[in-house]
Amino acid sequence: MAGHSKWANIKHRKAAQDAKRGKVFTKLIRELTVAAKEGGGAPEDNPRLRAAVDKALGANMKRDTIDKAIQRGVGGAEGENYDELTYEGYAPGGVAILVECMTDNINRTVSQVRAAFSKHGGNLGTNGSVAYLFTKRGQIVFEAPVTEDMIMDVALEAGAEDIVTHEEGTVEVLTSSADFMDVKQALVDAGFAPVDAEVGMVASTQIDLDLEAGQKVMRLLDVLEDLDDVQNVFHNANIPEEAME
Repeated sequence: MAGHSKWANIKHRKAAQDAKRGKVFTKLIRELTVAAKEGGGAPEDNPRLRAAVDKALGANMKRDTIDKAIQRGVGGAEGENYDELTYEGYAPGGVAILVECMTDNINRTVSQVRAAFSKHGGNLGTNGSVAYLFTKRGQIVFEAPVTEDMIMDVALEAGAEDIVTHEEGTVEVLTSSADFMDVKQALVDAGFAPVDAEVGMVASTQIDLDLEAGQKVMRLLDVLEDLDDVQNVFHNANIPEEAME
């Protein structure tokens, strides 16, 4: 499969998240609570909750904090009624962006998201304007010394859809969203520790940006991700690494 690795983007996002760990934990707790409320408090029977727990542990959240969030969801705690919304829009350079939100105030959220786009050279689109460019997939990323040959048999036997080796040497295992946790667990059990693993919206095409356009897109992404109601931001930009410094 052809495709540009987003690992440079991933590293930037992780660094930004580490700098805002309190806000990241708030968003993780929200996801745990909503997942438990919708599908029950047993991760083994609730794929969405299982993925949320795995992500929270990966962010070094304490187990008792995770358990409390799950219990709030199962118990239907007051104030935990969130609407899940996805906004679509364009950043400078024609870059497509999906913004996944959880909110208890839709008017506030759409106002903040629209303002972020308009103030940073983008525009909020209508439903369906860019969603067709993205597919929900699991992404499991490995760095050297792990190679494609080393993990291929385990990954494919566990249900992986594709394995990609990128120019910088990272290896990316792609799965369906349903098979993500099983494939990841099989790889971990085989002794391969991923540097990043998540289910996200993967773009079918990438837009290459120069330094100036990349910096503009980065500013918009940072503002969107800093909004309290925003859970995830996905895009199809190939951003120069210099633009992320």
